[in-house]
Amino acid sequence: MTITSFREQLHSGFFSEYEAEEVYFDSATEHQRLVVFKNPKFGRMMMLDGVTQTTEADEFIYHEMLAHVPILAHGNAKKVLIIGGGDGGMLREVLRHSSIEKCTMVEIDSSVVELSKEYLPNHSQGAFVDPRTNLVFNDGSAFAREPDDLYDVMIVDSTDPIGPGEVLFQDTFYANTRNCLHPDGILVTQNGVPFLQADELRNSLMHLKQFFTDVSCYLATIPTYVGGPMAFGWASNSKSHRSVDVEILTERFAQSGISTRYYSPEVHKGAFALPPYISNLTE
Repeated sequence: MTITSFREQLHSGFFSEYEAEEVYFDSATEHQRLVVFKNPKFGRMMMLDGVTQTTEADEFIYHEMLAHVPILAHGNAKKVLIIGGGDGGMLREVLRHSSIEKCTMVEIDSSVVELSKEYLPNHSQGAFVDPRTNLVFNDGSAFAREPDDLYDVMIVDSTDPIGPGEVLFQDTFYANTRNCLHPDGILVTQNGVPFLQADELRNSLMHLKQFFTDVSCYLATIPTYVGGPMAFGWASNSKSHRSVDVEILTERFAQSGISTRYYSPEVHKGAFALPPYISNLTE
């Protein structure tokens, strides 16, 4: 019996391969090749240009840590901007906070949104029709140049720095993120796996330090993003956000009424404790 599989080779020297029990979609969109299939371990998965983007089994880790860390660190976030995130998982987690009044999501590829609604509905869980959602189909870099509003939290849920996502790792984009944020706002970014993508993290933080006074990263381990823990970039002009006490985070988390599978106030604080091979990249 022939077994269908999809190979990912994001990094030189090795590859990952995923068995596909069923293939739901495999075609080129206007911007990239998009594949959705079912894996026996990870459930439904999405790949863009041969790189794993999200899976049903472990998406909660990624989305909880990119959404709840900045929102709860801020403590008074009303408006959130998401760049990317077409599968809807980030939008879902942000809108679980009843305190959020508006969430603008800017996605370059409308096909990702429509196919995610059809094949990955558990990611968004109705978030696209939430009245607080402002869905914009546009290049995230272009939107950041002329944003429609000022936001308390900005989440860059991008692909890796190849293809359409490449511009979201350049200093021009990082400079423009300041146009999107209130003076005490928080920017968080997807910055890959430092063990294999050290230059990506180092370069991003170097650019961010030109525009923000408090720049670092925090970590979470997502099984399908192979090679060690993933880094999330952190940037703000308010140093107090990153140093919020765990007791305050616990109070804010309890008030939110949200239940999570990975995030906790203790995990939040611990995620900023970096091993030397990563902390050296931030200096």
